Amino acid sequence: MAVIPDTAPAARLDELRRRCAGHVHGFVTERVREHFTGRAADTPARTVLPEFVADGKFLRPLFAYTGWCCGRPDDEAALRAAAALELLHCFALAQDDVMDGSERRRGRPALHVRFARWHEAEGLGGSAGRFGESAAILAGDLFLVWSEQLLRGSGLPPEVLARGWPVYDHLRSELAVGQLGDLVNETRARPAWDDVLDVVRRKSGNYTVRRPLEFGAALAGCDEQVVHALGTYGGLVGEAFQFRDDLLGVFGDPAVTGKPVGDDLRQRKATTVVVLAAELADRGQRAELAGLLELGLVDPAAVQRWQRLITATGARDQLEKLIDERIRHALEVTDLADLPRQPADALATLALRCTERVR
Repeated sequence: MAVIPDTAPAARLDELRRRCAGHVHGFVTERVREHFTGRAADTPARTVLPEFVADGKFLRPLFAYTGWCCGRPDDEAALRAAAALELLHCFALAQDDVMDGSERRRGRPALHVRFARWHEAEGLGGSAGRFGESAAILAGDLFLVWSEQLLRGSGLPPEVLARGWPVYDHLRSELAVGQLGDLVNETRARPAWDDVLDVVRRKSGNYTVRRPLEFGAALAGCDEQVVHALGTYGGLVGEAFQFRDDLLGVFGDPAVTGKPVGDDLRQRKATTVVVLAAELADRGQRAELAGLLELGLVDPAAVQRWQRLITATGARDQLEKLIDERIRHALEVTDLADLPRQPADALATLALRCTERVR
């Protein structure tokens, strides 16, 4: 096994991310060659799928591997097992973009857009848009299957994997339940803050931070006290992560986020920043919010109106405070848990990476 250097936490995490990306890209490339060679659909799939899976931040695998390191030493098989969570994330992204009608992902056209463009370029019959959406859903299905396949073939012994399966299954179910809750919230003119926060915990917070940490800790056989501390940290950082993501969805730089500015507003998404703005708005601001929600087209000028109004309600500042409070509490929890130095340093660095103002 190649040695993972004991360097500064940020450098170590960057190296782990690079290795995870290599494992995932290589695995998907092999599966694509296995399943698509010589078939009519091999042209887009053989290039699009491996490219898509290697572009992410790999937060979930990094959290999972950090959970492992709370109880066991570095292990390349454990890193491959953690990397499987990135394929689960790719499954979620592919189908989420179809549901949201998102045109871009990670600075590139979304999967369904790329498949649709291939359909058009080939001059095929039927609707290119419908084809693209269907192909992206099927790509998501493949990522879901391949995630479990990579996990099973990671090299960890069956008895070690057996400790992680319950968390892995719960993570997948919780993701789908949270997504359904998100869909329900978007059908309401003004969902309640508590309902939105519940979806944040299920769909993003638990899925991004808490369950991956618990998954890695379960594989490592960590004791109950460590698992509890990681779960508490994960819930807090996971919420802060989503708060930051929602703020970036309204105020973020497209060159950094990979999405058009105000994309969440165009999609009428009931994000935490929008719902909190409605909760804090006075009568006049509430009327202006209602008017913006009724717009048929959210153009750049409307996005700027949204931004000014959200800021004026105090929602932006309030979410910044909630982020700071959660990160501070999460780091206090890990300090009290007396974790090994290396994973403790990684958790502190990851908390900041999840919630930095520009990413």
